[in-house]
Amino acid sequence: MKILTLEPISGNRYRLLAPFKYKNIQIPAGFVTNGANIPRALWSIWPPHRSDFMKGVVVHDYLCELEKYPLADDLFKEAIQENGASRFTVWAFYTAVNLYHRAKYPTHYKRSSK
Repeated sequence: MKILTLEPISGNRYRLLAPFKYKNIQIPAGFVTNGANIPRALWSIWPPHRSDFMKGVVVHDYLCELEKYPLADDLFKEAIQENGASRFTVWAFYTAVNLYHRAKYPTHYKRSSK
């Protein structure tokens, strides 16, 4: 992964200062993210702007803006794994975003027929 260059702009919002590429996803400079949406009660475990998941967060937020939720969830998981997040953190974060998106945007997820 390349270097992610962000500037704080207000509250928990950050602007991407240079284009960022992850796999085949090109995120333009100027893209704004709100970082990880982690409940305040969990900040002692997972501060919302930790470096081991910020690249994944930016990719995830960008793909969510494009309404590509399943891809966003999968690449988020891959990116935070690659950046060294613990197995538990990867599981917890992926499960949280995936369950949220499946509940809020069910038509974006194909149901398998078993």
